[in-house]
Amino acid sequence: MTHMAQLPYAYGGPLGCAQLKQQPADFQVEEVLSYPLTGQGEHLWLWVEKIGQNTDWVAQQLAKSANIRLRDVGFAGLKDRHGITRQWFSLYLPGQADPQWDQWSIEGVQVLSATRHQRKLQTGGLKGNRFIIRLRDVTANQAALNSRLQQMAGAGVPNYFGAQRFGRNEHNLVMAQRLFHGELTRLKPAQRSLYISAARSFLFNHLLGERVKQGNWNQACLGDVFQLEGSAKWFVDDASADLAQRVASFDIHPTGPLVGFEPTPARQAVQQIEDQVLSSHQAWCQGLTDLKLKTDRRALRVMAQGVHWEWQATDGQKQPEQSSRDLIIQFELAAGQYATNWLREALEVLHA
Repeated sequence: MTHMAQLPYAYGGPLGCAQLKQQPADFQVEEVLSYPLTGQGEHLWLWVEKIGQNTDWVAQQLAKSANIRLRDVGFAGLKDRHGITRQWFSLYLPGQADPQWDQWSIEGVQVLSATRHQRKLQTGGLKGNRFIIRLRDVTANQAALNSRLQQMAGAGVPNYFGAQRFGRNEHNLVMAQRLFHGELTRLKPAQRSLYISAARSFLFNHLLGERVKQGNWNQACLGDVFQLEGSAKWFVDDASADLAQRVASFDIHPTGPLVGFEPTPARQAVQQIEDQVLSSHQAWCQGLTDLKLKTDRRALRVMAQGVHWEWQATDGQKQPEQSSRDLIIQFELAAGQYATNWLREALEVLHA
């Protein structure tokens, strides 16, 4: 059993099962930028729709089509190949005219539009992602599921790292263990980063799981470290009288550690929780410390935006609730948050 399957639920567990990704259109994701593009500069930004292809492969094909180096192609993050995804790619073309991108023929890929910008698209350079997901053959009681979704939309869900971070059968964690034992001495930087990120995510998930068990993952605890909503900035509990109210109003969120060489900034009760959980994984903590990674924090809570859903029959026609079987749900998550993780609080999602 994977560690993801053992993580505790905030709302009592799934209410039923549903099928996901029987067809590409069942899982649609679209990137949302946090800034406008200027229309001028040395980088050509392409708005690309891909079906059945992974992001790395698309980047390679775009580099070949534009006759540039792969290192001069930028994208914000990897998108699932099993679905319809729309994302940005940037091409570094200093002093060059725009290529005839509308003439390119790349299997499963369509360039929808293009514009110029002064900078390359950096990893993580997004506000978030917008999802439209069709869950088929839902077995849950619809009234109960409607109530659960309203609860999740209003109060948030635990911000676990999703299964994608750990690879098939959590292989990335196996490789992280080998890395910490000194068995992997010749790794490409991307592989090394992948395994390190998996290890940090694993530790974070265990810490968050403990807070969920204790029922305080969405509450201000003594010694907490808080993150501002919509920001990566965080601050240590300063004993302000309004902290609990700010957490309750979603202005700030409690955080957990992304382990590095610096000691946790948490204090008192929260430091005790973190020390207790991480003491069971001392070898991994020491491995991350030895790699001189900068300690960071991640919010314990996910607040989806624009949550909306409707029930449909399998043939796509709207039906009265008692005869509906499929659920169409849409929402927006900040960068680094996982749609499948959000859904797990309501349904056991089975991948086709």
